[in-house]
Formats: sequence, C-alpha cells, structure tokens
Amino acid sequence: MATFLYRLGRLAFRRRGYVALLWVAVLAAVGLGALQAPGASDEEFSTPGIESQKAFDLMQERFPGAAADGATARVVFVAPHGQKVTATANKKAVEETVDALGDGTQVAGVADPFTAKAVSKDGTTAYATVTYKVKSSAVTDAGRTALENAVDQARDAGLTVETGGSAMDSGAGPGGAAEIIGIAIAAVVLLVTFGSLAAAGLPLLTAILGVGLSMFTITVLADALGLSTSTGTLAMMLGLAVGIDYALFVVSRYREERAKGRAPEEATGLAVGTAGSAVVFAGLTVVIALAGLSVVGLPMLTKMGLTAAGAVIVAVVIALTVVPALLGFWPNAVLAGAARRREGGRRRLFRAKKATTPQGDNRGTRWARFVLRRPVPVLLLGVVGLGALAVPMTQLQLGMPGDEAKSTSTTERRAYDDLAEGFGPGFNGPLTIVVDAKGADDAKGGVTTVRERIAATKGVVSVSQPRFNKAGDTAVFTATPSTSPTDEKTKTLVKTIRGERPALESAAGASFEVTGNTALNIDISGKVQSALVPYLVTVVGLAVVLLLVVFRSLLVPLKAALGFLLSVLAALGAVVLVFQQGHGAGLFGVEQTGPIMSLMPIFLVGIIFGLAMDYEVFLVSRMRESYVHGESAKEAVVSGFRHSARVVVAAALIMIAVFAGFVGENDSMIKMIGFGMATAVLLDAFVVRMAIVPAVLALLGDRAWWLPKWLDRLLPRVDIEGEALTRGPAATASGDQDPTAGEPVEAGV
Repeated sequence: MATFLYRLGRLAFRRRGYVALLWVAVLAAVGLGALQAPGASDEEFSTPGIESQKAFDLMQERFPGAAADGATARVVFVAPHGQKVTATANKKAVEETVDALGDGTQVAGVADPFTAKAVSKDGTTAYATVTYKVKSSAVTDAGRTALENAVDQARDAGLTVETGGSAMDSGAGPGGAAEIIGIAIAAVVLLVTFGSLAAAGLPLLTAILGVGLSMFTITVLADALGLSTSTGTLAMMLGLAVGIDYALFVVSRYREERAKGRAPEEATGLAVGTAGSAVVFAGLTVVIALAGLSVVGLPMLTKMGLTAAGAVIVAVVIALTVVPALLGFWPNAVLAGAARRREGGRRRLFRAKKATTPQGDNRGTRWARFVLRRPVPVLLLGVVGLGALAVPMTQLQLGMPGDEAKSTSTTERRAYDDLAEGFGPGFNGPLTIVVDAKGADDAKGGVTTVRERIAATKGVVSVSQPRFNKAGDTAVFTATPSTSPTDEKTKTLVKTIRGERPALESAAGASFEVTGNTALNIDISGKVQSALVPYLVTVVGLAVVLLLVVFRSLLVPLKAALGFLLSVLAALGAVVLVFQQGHGAGLFGVEQTGPIMSLMPIFLVGIIFGLAMDYEVFLVSRMRESYVHGESAKEAVVSGFRHSARVVVAAALIMIAVFAGFVGENDSMIKMIGFGMATAVLLDAFVVRMAIVPAVLALLGDRAWWLPKWLDRLLPRVDIEGEALTRGPAATASGDQDPTAGEPVEAGV
C-alpha cells in the first residue's frame, strides 16, 4: 500500500500538468452534463414496511386522482377578545378572505369554515383549509404572496390571522450563512496551523473541487437513480469536511518531510505513501458508516448515505492525486515563512544531516507526557465525565418536531397554538383511519362499526364522517386525540387502536389501518429505534475488522470503537438535555422543547463515526509508525502527538465551526443537527482521542500492539506506516545523494 501510493504521489508530482488537465476536463464534462440533466425530482418520502405507509399506498390506490400529496395551507381566524368569529362583521371578513384565497391559479379549492363546521365550540376560532393542485415544493412565491395578501385583508378587519400547513414551507434549508461562516473559520484555523496562505488555501481548494464534482455527479444521476433535491445535502456537508481533513493531513506530512531535508518530489511521495495510506483507510471507515445507513431500511436515507459515500471516495482520490500535483506546481509555497526563506537560498534541498525527525517539544508532546504521567486520573475523569453526560440519553424520546417546535415569531407556530387553544391539543395531529371493506357483505355497516368503536376508545375526542371511494369498498375518516401529536399518550393511543384490530376486524368484517402525520412519525421513530442496534453492530463490526488490518492490534480497534460509543452517547445525552429537557435551551435559541428528531441518532452515529475514525487513524497511525520503527510504546505515543495532534485539533476545530454555524438557524431540526454534530466532534476529538486514547495506551504499554499469531497469519498485510519506504533509497540516502534516484522496494503487501 505505502509503496504504491508513494509511486502515485511522485507520478502526480512529475506529471502535474496532465493531472491538472485531467481533473479540469472531468469537472467540465460532469458540469456540462449537470447543466443538461433533468435534475433532481421531488421524490416522495417513502418508508416501506410500516403500517402508515401501507395505509397511504392503499389510499393512493383506492382514491385515484385525489392528489393526496398536494400542498395544503390552514388559515386560522381568531376573533378579538370578547367577540366571536360568528359575529356579523367578523363572519363577513372571514368569508371575503375565503373568496380571495380561492383566486390563486394553483389553488384547487378552499373549505369555508362555516359550511365545513370548522368553528370552535366557544366560537372564538375558525380555520379555512386551502388545497393546492401542486406539491408544496412547487407552490410559487406568487402563490404564497396571494395567500398573504388575502390574510392581510382579514387582519385589516380586526381579526388575528395566522397560517400554517405544507404550502408555507418554501423548501429552503440553511440560508448559506452557516457554510460561509464555517469556511471562513476553517481558513483562519488552517492559516494559524500552517502559517502560510498557500498551505491554508490548498485544502480548501481541493475540498471545494471535490464537493463541486460530487454535486455535479449527483445532478447528472438524479433522474436515472431517482435522487431527490435533499439527497445531496449530506454529501455536500461531509464532502467538504473530509476533503479539508484529508488534504490537511497530506500537506502536513509533506511539510514535515521537507523539514527533514527531503527534495520536493521525494517529500511528496513519502507524504502520499504514509499520510495517504492513513487517508485511504480513514476514508474506508467513513464509507462503511455511510453505506451502512441502508440497514435502516429508509430509501431516502439509503440514497443519502450512498451519495455521501461517493463524495468521500472523491475526496480520497483528490487527496492522493490533486494535492501532490498542486505541490508540484508550488513546492515551497505551502511551507512556513522561515522554511521558504531557507529553501530560497538553498541550491541543494536535501541534506543528510537533517534527515532525522525534529525531536523538539510542542504542545502536543507536552500534553502527551502529561497524560502519560497521570493516565489513571485522566482516564477516569474522561470516562466518568462522558458517562455522566450520556445519562439523559436513557430518557430519549424520538419524534418528528413540527410547527410546535418553531419559534413563536413564526406564523406557523402561532397558528399551531391558536388551533390547540381553540380545538384542543390533539387537533394538530389527527389520526387517519383507512378502512378496507372490499369483499365485505356490508361495506357501510363495517365502516360504521370501525368508526363507532374507535370513537369510543379512551383518548379519542372526536371522529369525522367517513368518506367513501367511488367503488364504495374503502372509506377514510379522522380520529382526533385528546393529546398533542408529540405527547407519549398519543403514541399509546395509536398502539391501543392497533392492538384492538383483531377483535374489531372480526366484528366489522373489514380491515383498517392507521396513518396520518402523527402515526407516520410514530412508526418512523419505532423503525429507527429498532434499526439503531443492528446499524451500530454492522458499522462498528466492519470498522473493527478494518482497523485490525490497519494497526495489526486486537486492543487498539476495540478501544477505538468503545471510545466512539462513549462520545456519541454523550453527544446524544447533551441533545436530550437541551432540546428535550430544556436545560440551557435559551442559550441556543431553543424556544420549545420536545422529542428528538427520529433520524437524529442515525445521522449522529453515521457521520460522527466516520469523523471519529478519521481522527483515530490520523493520530494512532503515527504512533504505530513510530512503534514499528523501534520506539517504545510510550515514546510512540509522544511521537504520535508530536506529529499529528496539531492536525487533529485543527481538523476538529474546523468541523466544530462548520457544524456550530447551523445552531444559529431558525429551523429547529437544523439547529438540533448542528448542535449534536458540533458536540460530538468536540467530545470525540478532545476528550476521547486527545485524553482517553493516550491514557489507555499508556496503561497497556506494549500490550496495546499485541496480536495473536494465528490472527496475524490470517489478516492481510498492508503497510500504512511506510515501513517498506524506510528500506529503500529514501531511507538510505546520505550526503548529497539525490533521494529521488530510485524507487523503494516494498517489504510487504
């Protein structure tokens, strides 16, 4: 591995012009293809294997042309204090607004609250439902403006009017400020780390190149593979993250080799052969974590994981080819200022007397020695601290936060609150009951029996009249719970209704299923929870096997996996602490606590596992390299921190900055993801990798690198430490000998 990548790095250095032209050509070709491609579709969210999805599919089949996926808007009218919406003046204002709402070209119809019986019992609140001919993503700005103008008409008449529903969602994600702030902070961190504009800019340039190529490719393949507009979100985020990390690691090793006196081409080859090997295996762990998302069984999540894995592979290839090519164009530009001045006045760039690694202390070595002197207190403090932070995770409640989690400054949140106050907390999350009476002797009688039994169920406050399809063999009605959509009692109610199904279906002669947004969120949460353990076992198991091959150690991979589990559980505990229990919520702009987004644990595990293994490989591979080259176990820990601590810290700070930028977004789910990711990276990089890892290795000593002989024979041999390179001309060059004169002979596969 090391020798192959060494040769690849030198080849890219020597043939830098061809490498650059090749990548420019690939980027141009894919970019032109993206411009001509049909583009991503508005793919429907599908969740095979759950009852809510089966019921929805049955509705689509039995009620053709019903436009079940069309956008809707709910306009809520609240009368002034002490008045009712049924008063003459207020009623007239509502009716005029309803007429204005129906004028939009995309509007399919508007339900008048007075004819649809959509007025609260106390007469203070009413709502009109606007249905659209198109999906929410296709509602134009003109359509939303027309709705707002109609609403303003009612407000001018003295009514309080708020709007909610899917039509209000413009489909816009983060506004871009988070990404810009993250990239700006990344540039500052890189500049401080390297002390060179070129060295800081090169990782950013190659990362942007990789993200651009990945996003163009996703656009080209979107129509053929059925990718939605949201599929590339994870690919863009992770592509940028690992793209910076991988280039950062190669450039850092190149600078180190140049500091030893290596010629530029030789230093490039050695950097790609050693750091590049770590990049390959770090990338493989990330790909495993992302491809493992298919275990969950959500098609959208599977596509997001696979496209993000593709972006990571692109980042790896760019780090191994584009980075050495750019180093060939500007071999001295990435060096620190003092080193550039030395190189400028030097004709002979290689000096054997400088061919040893500088052994001076830095912050990394001082910290490593501190931990080595006090491994037990550091280990206990780290484990107990993370364990305590993970305790709230035992109270984790999964759901899909809706309008109730938005800021009270939004009209959607105020509409939600007005409806809850006027019609009860369960009104915002009705259950949809789909009754299949096909083949029943008395279809209408069967539907009536199902409706009456469900209406009598404790926790149901009302049921609507059933709506039959043309064939008369299928009916749909809604059941309104007494509790809010995110309340645990609502989840219990859904389980109760479904638990009564066998007896009820026997009595009615018809089957039924429960769906609707509330039931769908409950089902998705259950599916994710049941998939979390298999996903962890699959991903961690494969990664442990991979790390066994990389480090040829039994305990190091197990320590890496346990450390990751500790950090991710602590991060989930922090998320529960803030977003579910409300501790410190005000500091992060969280106005409403509630259940944690259903996909949050899976996202957190998948993304953070990949980044955590990046840091593990980057840090421990240098320890392994020093140990293989003859240093003692403790000296190897110090050497690993001397060379890699600064790079890992810089990479972690960049990731924390990128993720933390999303905490400032208004959307509660984006805020939650940003907080969770930033917290997980902070804990994993600085507590697990920087404290627990060296403490454990100090306690284990030589046993950390022990591997049973039978397992050693079974595992394939890969050389990521560059051991083969030290036995070739690169290691034996002396005096003024040109180290690029020959190729090293690989000692092992």
